Amino acid sequence: MSPKAGPAETRDFYIGLTLAVSSSIFIGSSFIVKKKALIKLSTHSTRAGDGGFGYLREWLWWAGFLLLAFGEFCNFLAYAFAPATLVTPLGALSVLVAAVMSSYFINEALNLLGKIGCCLCILGSIVMVVHAPEEETCNSLEELGRRLQDPAFITYGVLVLIMAMLLICYYAPRYGQTNILIYITICSVIGSLSVMACKGLGIAVKEFFEGKPAAQNILTWICIFCLIVFITTQMNYLNKALDMFNTSVVTPIYYVFFTSSVILASCILFQEWMRMNTQDVLGTLAGFGTIISGIFLLHAFKDVNISWTDLPSTTRSNDKNGSTKKHNFFILEPCR
Repeated sequence: MSPKAGPAETRDFYIGLTLAVSSSIFIGSSFIVKKKALIKLSTHSTRAGDGGFGYLREWLWWAGFLLLAFGEFCNFLAYAFAPATLVTPLGALSVLVAAVMSSYFINEALNLLGKIGCCLCILGSIVMVVHAPEEETCNSLEELGRRLQDPAFITYGVLVLIMAMLLICYYAPRYGQTNILIYITICSVIGSLSVMACKGLGIAVKEFFEGKPAAQNILTWICIFCLIVFITTQMNYLNKALDMFNTSVVTPIYYVFFTSSVILASCILFQEWMRMNTQDVLGTLAGFGTIISGIFLLHAFKDVNISWTDLPSTTRSNDKNGSTKKHNFFILEPCR
């Protein structure tokens, strides 16, 4: 946050920060609750990954849905008070929440490297927040409407929609159940547009409470329509990803792809990087690189059974002749 920020800006910053952290906790918890519902349904109903919708009749899934909805609502409010480049990286907390809860409630192993990966995600997010560019002021629907007409953002939006349609219509039916990136990419690129719509709706809500005729502005209703369509699409393919793949893997990969897409869309729409100095650019890239490293540890070594006791250690024991022998142990076994 800029040190020159006034009292109002400081208040909004901390409100947005609190809402973003709360959102991550609720969203991370929702992954686990919904996963338990999908596991329960897999024994007597068509799996979501196979096109089934039996989860709509399961109360536990709806509990997870309500947690997710409340988390997204907090996230929506956070975007209204703070820039996307602050709110989005804090989504890494949902990685930690989901990974820890999955090891306790659904018996999905999280080894030592996975725990280190979670910590790296958190540290990287903190670095990104510290060096995040300030969002250029955009406090009215009129100004947002002008920004949405920028050729660069229009090009981005068209490319995202083409990519999403190609993945949904061609790649998902063929490779979705074997390649985790298919479903997650769909959620992420569509999610970047939903965040921009969420930001617009947040501005509309602010204008409404300020007594301005926000409800009469067509842009408000366009944002609402886009949110409904985009979030519905995200929910559908996120369910498929959670049903087919390990939660501790889905959550962090989804975070990286989603964060990258949102930051890219936000930079194009608000042009924040134009005002960053070299130190902040390097800090932001270093933070994101740290997150990528954490994701690699979570994904690449998820099937390796390693704990603190398996780290290289040196012990001494006496043989029959009284001499001292040195033994080094480093054991890596696949999870069973």
